[in-house]
Amino acid sequence: MRGFLERRFHLVEHGTTPRTEVLAGLTTFLTLAYILFVQPALLSSVGLDFGAVFVATCVASAFATLLMAGLANYPIAVAPAMGHNFYFTFAVVVAMEVPWEVALGGVAVAGLLFIATAGFGLRERLITAIPTSLKHAIATGIGLLIAMVGLQWSGVIVASAGTLVTLGDLRTAPVLVSLLGLVVMAVLWVRGVRVAILLGILASTFAGWLGGLVHFQGVAGLPPSLLPTLGQFDILGALRPEMVAVIFVFFFLALFDSVGTLVAVGEQAGLMRHGTLPRARGALLADAIGTVVGAGLGTSTVTAYIESATGVAAGGRTGLTAVVVALLFLLSLFLSPLVSMIGGGYDAGSGVTLYPVVAPALILVGTMMVRGVRRIDWDDPTEALPSFLTLIVMPLAVSVTDGIAFGFIAYALLKVATGRWREAHWLVYLFAVLFLVRYAVHV
Repeated sequence: MRGFLERRFHLVEHGTTPRTEVLAGLTTFLTLAYILFVQPALLSSVGLDFGAVFVATCVASAFATLLMAGLANYPIAVAPAMGHNFYFTFAVVVAMEVPWEVALGGVAVAGLLFIATAGFGLRERLITAIPTSLKHAIATGIGLLIAMVGLQWSGVIVASAGTLVTLGDLRTAPVLVSLLGLVVMAVLWVRGVRVAILLGILASTFAGWLGGLVHFQGVAGLPPSLLPTLGQFDILGALRPEMVAVIFVFFFLALFDSVGTLVAVGEQAGLMRHGTLPRARGALLADAIGTVVGAGLGTSTVTAYIESATGVAAGGRTGLTAVVVALLFLLSLFLSPLVSMIGGGYDAGSGVTLYPVVAPALILVGTMMVRGVRRIDWDDPTEALPSFLTLIVMPLAVSVTDGIAFGFIAYALLKVATGRWREAHWLVYLFAVLFLVRYAVHV
């Protein structure tokens, strides 16, 4: 077995051992295992079956992570992306009133485009074309959107007729459970505990059980049925003209998440060669194929996870780390009773469904995602205003698409107005015009 592992993963060449790779895989999995709780809660809030989404998440993540190991031999896990799932849920299904089956079809089409454009350099051109400030503003805006939803799901922020939103009653049980979970996560996070989010979810689950918000259903059991979501994606519906912008955003987000994570983790693991990442095409292909398969199973876009950096820090250097993560995803299928404890939500009597167990995780993930705001050029008004519009419109309009649109339009306009139009790639102007046309004919 050791000889097989050496031939397949080149452990000696990468300065690692099977034991190190196994421990690294366990570390990575525990760091990102919160997605097993968050993804079903999020997608079930718009009509998808909770248990089916849980199974789809486990299977799609295991499949895509195994592809990452086989096609690229990288110690990188793949799972449903935070940010993508919020765009799917709130911007597409809720705001645009797109049926979730059509939204899943849009995810599949974006994945197929990702695969089809692999040999044309389109992905590389897009990465170069998007201004650096807007890239960081988009990530920050998504982080703010995620945090805002977390505050709403916890009951900390509630609707208000006069001011749209206001502070909720901090003495209610859901809010107290959420705040406890957030405190546990925050304290563990600042102390460098890698599984802070997972432990915080477990702490808030226990507190919710004590407070009667969560009902114990066991820890292990047979996996739920996948049939409610299996093959339910509607690709033909996703090919309608009004879905073009949605598919573009799915494609766009997948592109930058994948490339950004691969470069960041690749640098940390010492995989970069002369500024490039060997076998990057195989890694991107794993994301794309995993996304198409995941949509067919019933979950939103999957992509390389930045939490893989924790496994790299623990010594992971090869695809064997990813194989361990994939096996743990499959074993998680039998933990559905534990995960389903957080799936029902809590009706506060105001018509709003709260998810106090997973809400703290969203707040902390949002915190992690806004760190890129410091890399925006705030001293240049032509960079600052488009970036600000991008990051502020996303949470206020609950729309990643509109945030990107406002940013592109403002960026193009201000560069032209200042005579600095050469600083923007022609694709920026093209997208700005397309977004303007969209608003003119659709809004």
